[in-house]
Amino acid sequence: MIEPGDDLPEIIIAALGRAELELHNGDVLVIAQKIVSKAEGCLISLDEITASARANKLAIEVDKDPRLVELILRESSEVVRTSPGVIIVEHRLGVVLANAGIDHSNVAGDDNIVLLLPENPDRSAKNIRTALGLHFDMLPGIVISDSVGRPWRLGTTAIAIGCSGVNMLDDLRGNTDLFGRTLMVSETATGDCIASAANLLIGEGAEATPVVLIRGLANTGSDQTAGCLQRPRAGDLFR
Repeated sequence: MIEPGDDLPEIIIAALGRAELELHNGDVLVIAQKIVSKAEGCLISLDEITASARANKLAIEVDKDPRLVELILRESSEVVRTSPGVIIVEHRLGVVLANAGIDHSNVAGDDNIVLLLPENPDRSAKNIRTALGLHFDMLPGIVISDSVGRPWRLGTTAIAIGCSGVNMLDDLRGNTDLFGRTLMVSETATGDCIASAANLLIGEGAEATPVVLIRGLANTGSDQTAGCLQRPRAGDLFR
């Protein structure tokens, strides 16, 4: 289990060695947000939280611990929707997701200990990439993934919340289709595609596989951030 202060790059290097894997140019490592948050010490006890009047009121509506609701509000810039058991928010990072990404699952200790998203996932990805680059004498792409629900579909899928050296959004506008028609609106959320592909192995439960190597993408070297996948408010038809 990853603990606060652990050196993730060193742990990943050791794991690659045990799996008899070496990194090649074009490789991308997808890393589950949870181990990044744990290593960075983003754990907090609800016993340290005092709920505000707003949190106490909202807690009654959604049937949640007021202290957890307070923490969700602190981590968010906007409450988008609420329903019993769930609060959909825009996280301070810009991602719209349930409960500000705050989670109990796969967190050691009692149920009062919860895990927040990393303070700056893009920075985390860059630091990991730099450390791995020094060891392997090449720079792999890094994607930090997290699981989210979707408003019109059942089930969760993974998205990229942080990255370094990987194209997040591929703009296909101006290219042509099979019949020579010009593509007018096509953009591919490549970062989310990478994250969701890796999530087939990372999983949601007790898989204990928080790092996945994806080979053959050949799209490393980009200076895009995960934030470029956020839809601008002016183009958001649902808020």
